[in-house]
Amino acid sequence: MTNLLSHLSYIAVTSPDVEASVRFYEERVGLTVVDRVDGAVYLRCWGDYYAYSVVVTPGDQPSLATMAWRTSTAEALDEAAQRIEAAGVHGEWIDVHKIGRAYRFTGPWGHSMTLHWDVTRYGAAPAEASIYPDRPSKRSSFAGAPRQLDHVTVACSDVDAFAQWYRDVLGFRIMARTILDEAPISVFSVLTTNEKSHDLGVVLDGSSVAGRINHYAFWVDTREELLIAADTLMENGVPIEYGPSIHGIGEQNFLYYREPSTMRIELNTGGYRNYVPDWEPNTWKPSMGSNNFYRNSSMPMSLTESFPPADAPTATEEGVPDEIKDALLNPYAKQGRG
Repeated sequence: MTNLLSHLSYIAVTSPDVEASVRFYEERVGLTVVDRVDGAVYLRCWGDYYAYSVVVTPGDQPSLATMAWRTSTAEALDEAAQRIEAAGVHGEWIDVHKIGRAYRFTGPWGHSMTLHWDVTRYGAAPAEASIYPDRPSKRSSFAGAPRQLDHVTVACSDVDAFAQWYRDVLGFRIMARTILDEAPISVFSVLTTNEKSHDLGVVLDGSSVAGRINHYAFWVDTREELLIAADTLMENGVPIEYGPSIHGIGEQNFLYYREPSTMRIELNTGGYRNYVPDWEPNTWKPSMGSNNFYRNSSMPMSLTESFPPADAPTATEEGVPDEIKDALLNPYAKQGRG
């Protein structure tokens, strides 16, 4: 299969208080509002080449509205739509703000995905124009402001089946997965459309709600910027949920925190690039440092929460022994795993 998708282009999330979320993105993350249409607010990072990368829309609870990928060509968009329909999933052709023609569908585990080729490239006003031709605008003067959107991690009831469907239908590369130390149960997997370690992640979700999101991530250029962002957030009363540290899978520096809707945001930097076309994904276990490279901490239980809120993550799969149910709730809870 030729590469159908090129990269994650934007994420749309819901918030019960759009203005509070938008103020946070402006004042604490360093994004810029570029448009407001029918209650939706469009924002961009300083290094985004397209018109926007984050959309905040009204909703009763924080949730994923859609995750969008740009295809590799105009023809690839039509081929991708055909492959999705042939797999028994029926989407629709829609017109997306400052994008145009796009194909939107809901995947087998309830997640909305939008595919498009057309884009509106960002054109900086003269005062915002960079002296460096390849930059769409000047570097932000905001401490720790992200350059661009990095990835999205969703939640579903069958991690391996999710990864296989998106690989077989849309050509995502499966890069790695994590299974429990206690039993061969997959709790996490990462996929990519390019050379990054991942632009789509999936965590095991034992709730009864489909289509949930665990977090989405921005990219900063350096570890120092990530640490400055952590410092700035803390000094302005924004708690750090987890990190800073380094993931074993992907080897990215990470930092997790929440915006006012409670939606989780991650900052990433570093990590490796993988150009191997026939890469065979490795299987990790939490004790190997899949989540924490240094194996010197435990992950907070709060990080297992996905959005929208649902009945708590459960370990009720038939045949799961009582002694491993705690591991399913939070596989990284033991010291040295998270």
